[in-house]
Amino acid sequence: MSIEVNNESGLEVDAEALVRLARFVFDRLWLHPQTELSILLVDEEAMERLHLELMDEPGPTDVLSVPMDELTPGAPGRPTPQGMLGDIAICPQVAAQQAERGGHPADDEMLLLATHGILHLLGFDHAEPEERDEMFTLQRELLTEFLGRPAPSETVA
Repeated sequence: MSIEVNNESGLEVDAEALVRLARFVFDRLWLHPQTELSILLVDEEAMERLHLELMDEPGPTDVLSVPMDELTPGAPGRPTPQGMLGDIAICPQVAAQQAERGGHPADDEMLLLATHGILHLLGFDHAEPEERDEMFTLQRELLTEFLGRPAPSETVA
């Protein structure tokens, strides 16, 4: 399992917690032990550029996911094939603002966004109400189990 965190945001972030979370999610969703993931932490300016380039939307956002090998969750005894899950870009500055609005710690928001990004890489989406329910329920369950306490509510950028 290769999980790389590259912090270019200029803020101190608990990269070890992000790696532990990713490993936890990989285990719970039966991803192959050799699955690769890259997490890039960027400032607002860089996130705005990525948001425009990838989504054609102005302004910084909280998290962006770029899937590589189009992996999906495995099942007990049948992990996903080995591959590159993809890249997640997270903006800690936006995360901190959202955490403040949501009334929870910025570290919790970072973990929430990482979970959200991983689920997107695995093919989950929230464009339709039933997709949103499925994705956000799984996101909450995974993060609650990882934290050992209720996960924070989702916030909006």
